[in-house]
Amino acid sequence: MHHFGHISPLVRSQLFHQQPADFTSGSPAPVLAAALGATLYSPATRPQLADDVLKQAARGVVSMVLCLEDSIDDADVAAGEANLVRQFAELDDRCAGPSGDPDGVPLLFVRVREPEQIPDLVHRLGASARLLSGFVLPKFTEDRGTAFLEALTRAEALGGRRLFAMPVLESPELLHLETRADTLAGIARTVGKYRDRILALRLGVTDFCSAYGLRRTPDMTAYDVQIVAAVIADVVNVLGRSDGTGFTITGPVWEYFRVQERMFKPQLRRSPFMEGRADQLRTALIEHDLDGLLREIGLDRANGLLGKTCIHPSHVMPVHALSVVSHEEFSDARDIVRPERDGGGVLRSAYTNKMNEVKPHRAWAERTLLRAEVFGVAREDIGFVELLTAGLSG
Repeated sequence: MHHFGHISPLVRSQLFHQQPADFTSGSPAPVLAAALGATLYSPATRPQLADDVLKQAARGVVSMVLCLEDSIDDADVAAGEANLVRQFAELDDRCAGPSGDPDGVPLLFVRVREPEQIPDLVHRLGASARLLSGFVLPKFTEDRGTAFLEALTRAEALGGRRLFAMPVLESPELLHLETRADTLAGIARTVGKYRDRILALRLGVTDFCSAYGLRRTPDMTAYDVQIVAAVIADVVNVLGRSDGTGFTITGPVWEYFRVQERMFKPQLRRSPFMEGRADQLRTALIEHDLDGLLREIGLDRANGLLGKTCIHPSHVMPVHALSVVSHEEFSDARDIVRPERDGGGVLRSAYTNKMNEVKPHRAWAERTLLRAEVFGVAREDIGFVELLTAGLSG
């Protein structure tokens, strides 16, 4: 699979200086972590789940979480598990390619409630477990996390294939100031011990807000809620370092997808939207409360987060369009990592608008080139509007 694969090759050739690369569920973990993009959540109880998965894959989704936790009623867990087993079997039957590898199926993860669900589900899935990339582990702390990761280890042995974990950082102990440092240190110890199984860390911002009875409006990003922004900063500080100890941390969920009365002026400026269909696109984004989403994606990137949890298909293409590396970013990153620059130094950007310091900017450059590999590099005259318009048109 590859990003923007739902767009025709001709259109892709007009958009990209460097095409998004192919990857599979067997690709190296750093590639998969960067490639997650907009991870779309869906309740595991949906009766046509297999159809839903294939439909979203055809629209450009490359990672999905099928949820047995907060998105379904406590009384529906057993039914959700049984539905997952049926739907995986159907997907496996419909999507076996000529080589036996699944064709057209995104990276699939299951969000469980308890550790023992992990080996139990792998056992019940049987052969169709080959479609499973891993599990999402809720309310992750050192105490809870160890049991989940040990269960994942047993499930790997049972299924005979690699399975990844995506812990969700959302517990009150992480939010509360008096316990945050110890909780973060414990999480760091746990995920460090199981580093080869941790694909990414996810932030449960809705749970953070819940602990204080808060809910951000569509006019506000997670970073406008100071108590949430403080936690994100501390999580990145401890778990997102570029010294080899850090992990990919994904952006928080954006809750809104319906038209509502707006309190503030739109945050999406007009200037990039003045040609052709672009002005109509701007209006549509504002009407669907996606201008706040776009601003939050930008702030995610500025704060060291990559990818995003999504609960509505309309959020996927904005995340992916803003994940494409610009030609300017690519030019800077490539110049910084040239072998002849290993000794450091300062050089003027090829765009002649900034100075690139080789040693301080090297980690940024390496991360940018990895994103360029999976999301591609836009042509010099291509921006977000063109990428989003093409992505939505398919």
